[in-house]
Amino acid sequence: MYSYTPKGVCSRQISFDIVDNKVTNISFVGGCNGNLQGLSALADGMTVDEVIEKLSGIDCGNKGTSCPAQLAEALKSVK
Repeated sequence: MYSYTPKGVCSRQISFDIVDNKVTNISFVGGCNGNLQGLSALADGMTVDEVIEKLSGIDCGNKGTSCPAQLAEALKSVK
């Protein structure tokens, strides 16, 4: 299990596993619960590169980042 502390967003922690280059067991602490559950369900089973490609650069409220973008950053940090 990997753990990442996001920066500049409402969520305080992102946890996930990588099995055979696929992202699984994604969970967020804090943030918009329903949206993050949906994001986690959609990204589950995707390859690391697919998630990074789809989520990098997403902005939330002009913060310059978002919880999805922070998941991409978390994956980049362990890639």
